[in-house]
Amino acid sequence: MKTHRVVVLTCALVLVVAGGAAAQALPCAVVEASRADRLSLERPPVKKRFIGERFARTELFFGSAKPDGAVSEAEFQQFLDECITPRFPDGLTLVTGLGQFRGATGVPVEERAMLLILLYPDETRRESSRLIEEIREAYKQIFQQESVLRADRCCEQVGF
Repeated sequence: MKTHRVVVLTCALVLVVAGGAAAQALPCAVVEASRADRLSLERPPVKKRFIGERFARTELFFGSAKPDGAVSEAEFQQFLDECITPRFPDGLTLVTGLGQFRGATGVPVEERAMLLILLYPDETRRESSRLIEEIREAYKQIFQQESVLRADRCCEQVGF
């Protein structure tokens, strides 16, 4: 009998907690559509093929560990402002995270890492590649890095 009471009480508690969580309406509630709107919504949607511009994509992986410590956020921001943005002023994406690699000594190194994503028109690939190599070389020299990983992909359809 005690087992049944525990199960019943547990179920009642779950219902009360779940009911309390669902009681608040979200600010994105759907507004009732008029009859004309409902009729237009019932028509099958016309499938439009996405047609974008051909862009190449390059990802650069920057490590932060260096012989005398680590590249600080301020140092990387300065590098971004002075070495990357002038070469790609139309835009870029920077993601920070945790990276790991096996160093030249064979020992795994875990470090804060920055992933730079560049998208640029396919017709500028040759010039963009040259600029990307300048960025990689500058980072290795300035921050005593063994390497900056580069991954290229061509081409993606991009729309703005």
